[in-house]
Amino acid sequence: MSGRALQAIAAAETIVGYDTYLGLIRDLLPGKKIIGTGMTQEIDRCQAAVEEAMAGRQVAVVSSGDPGVYGMAGLVLELVLQYPPAVQPAVTIVPGISAIAAAAALLGAPVMHDFAVISLSDLLTPWDTIVKRVEMAAAGDFVIALYNPKSSRRVSQIEQVREIILKHRPASTPVGIVHSASRPGESVVLADLGTFTSGHIDMFSLVIIGNSRTYTAAGRMITPRGYSL
Repeated sequence: MSGRALQAIAAAETIVGYDTYLGLIRDLLPGKKIIGTGMTQEIDRCQAAVEEAMAGRQVAVVSSGDPGVYGMAGLVLELVLQYPPAVQPAVTIVPGISAIAAAAALLGAPVMHDFAVISLSDLLTPWDTIVKRVEMAAAGDFVIALYNPKSSRRVSQIEQVREIILKHRPASTPVGIVHSASRPGESVVLADLGTFTSGHIDMFSLVIIGNSRTYTAAGRMITPRGYSL
């Protein structure tokens, strides 16, 4: 978490968020009103946050690493904009540390050049669209970071993604798998494109697949920026 995010939580009277995320910051919440919901109830909790703010309370919406990267910032803004301008509560987006940044730091320097971030969750995005984005990113030689790579329901999609990328880069391409970045149980694994799906991957994992120039050295994953050494 960023220092500014900690300050926002400390200043808030009401804290709203996904139950799992609220559990991670339980020690910051004594004395505050807590509104938590489960997965797929994003609209309900963001609407509750807006209503709390319109009632004159200072509200903080806890939303993963960075609220603007697969977080709740967009949904909160969309809900606020449904009200007349005269009554809309003020909204401040507090930047945090996204999973891609946290995972990249643990792996070394894998996103030093152009990269694409793609979620493999098809709850809100059609799978055909996700496949097209993976195809384009692979063809463009982007480093590719995969959010939500695998769940108990989605077990074959990451295999399909691996096959797509293998059409554009060799099986020896470095792949980093970070589980629970900056959280209890954090783990880091270096693998390769040919075999990485045999390792442990779930919804708390982030996968970074190197481009054609990415390499590993001394336990680090490095994508050169292009400086002449």
